[in-house]
Amino acid sequence: MASFVIEGGHKLHGEITPQGAKNEVLQILCATLLTSEEVIVNNIPDILDVNNLIQLLREMGVKVSKLDISTYSFKADAVDLNYLESDEFLKKCSSLRGSVMLVGPLVARFGKAMISKPGGDKIGRRRLDTHFIGIQKLGADFRYDAERGVYEITADGLKGTYMLLDEASVTGTANIVMTAVLAKGTTTIYNAACEPYLQQLCKMLNSMGAKISGIASNLLTIEGVETLGGCTHTVLPDMIEVGSFIGMAAMTGSEITIKNVSFENLGIIPDAFRRLGIKMEQRGDDLFIPEQDHYQIESFMDGSIMTIADAPWPGLTPDLLSVILVVATQAKGSVLIHQKMFESRLFFVDKLIDMGAQIILCDPHRAVVIGHDHQFHLRGGNMISPDIRAGIAMLIAAMSAEGSSRIHNIEQIDRGYQNIEQRLNALGARITRI
Repeated sequence: MASFVIEGGHKLHGEITPQGAKNEVLQILCATLLTSEEVIVNNIPDILDVNNLIQLLREMGVKVSKLDISTYSFKADAVDLNYLESDEFLKKCSSLRGSVMLVGPLVARFGKAMISKPGGDKIGRRRLDTHFIGIQKLGADFRYDAERGVYEITADGLKGTYMLLDEASVTGTANIVMTAVLAKGTTTIYNAACEPYLQQLCKMLNSMGAKISGIASNLLTIEGVETLGGCTHTVLPDMIEVGSFIGMAAMTGSEITIKNVSFENLGIIPDAFRRLGIKMEQRGDDLFIPEQDHYQIESFMDGSIMTIADAPWPGLTPDLLSVILVVATQAKGSVLIHQKMFESRLFFVDKLIDMGAQIILCDPHRAVVIGHDHQFHLRGGNMISPDIRAGIAMLIAAMSAEGSSRIHNIEQIDRGYQNIEQRLNALGARITRI
């Protein structure tokens, strides 16, 4: 297991460009299976989860070629359907969270898919019911093979229908959309997720010849088409990385410029950090974070304690709550962090308490943070990263702490952030991988 050794207390200075959005890429890569023609994707990040999925596509028989550092070409004209039933394929799927989104395209185009229970983060239960019920409603048949622990999905002619999703799941909506584009007739999806990731997927599918309307709303209408063609698609910058860099600048009292952030797709993220008192300035499509010695948490108009909670888009993404919580430990004032969507994402706060942060963990979903206002620095500590986002939050805490810290299990950070230590060291951080 690799680790990071972080020497805290160094200010950052300079420019940093966010990578392509992981959550979007995983959907886009699965969508390349919907056509036998070439699909070119730009701005693909070099991170573990994405590389594993690209490798899986290669093994499925997709012709993958790397055109430059972040551009790939995919051509799924000779998919090996026998491989998709092998134990090797199912084992690989189970360790990769994004693999569940292969189901929709495979069922839509080939009428058959198999999937084992997916892996990924230890951040609580992630139900697949939304995916499965939606694909079932389009006419697919699901069978669970208890002996092998795999779901077998078959479909003989998918038909469009109306559905109301039980939750606005991003990957669930993506999976259903990818299935519906090749179904006969019209599909209407209500309570659909409308994150930028999903908007991007819909735009890409439309450029391939799909007929999707209602993009960016929670009511999608899809008119099925016979076949889809090739296209070229550019992935948006990762808004979670943008948020992580804002938090980093604030915690370390640094002045940095985050380049090409696609500001209109950041939604409420800049405002959430502004509520903690962090100043920032939009310069074209860049985000300038000035050096700040103090930042004060706002209170609500009636004087009650500020509450920051996650919510489906256009609310605040749950992926950034861990970062916001860490940043709040050095703010002036108090804030209640309410993690509604996952039940075990806040357990890493114990480590922050060991470092000297003032946090009251109320229950698995809520934590009250009493800020130090930079009067006391956090102390370096020894930590293990349980998931991607807690990993980056711990890294931010360690960068602002006095003394040296160690973070173990950094493979979890590598899953979501490319070359993170080189990119941060270029700004003045001191992070060593061992």
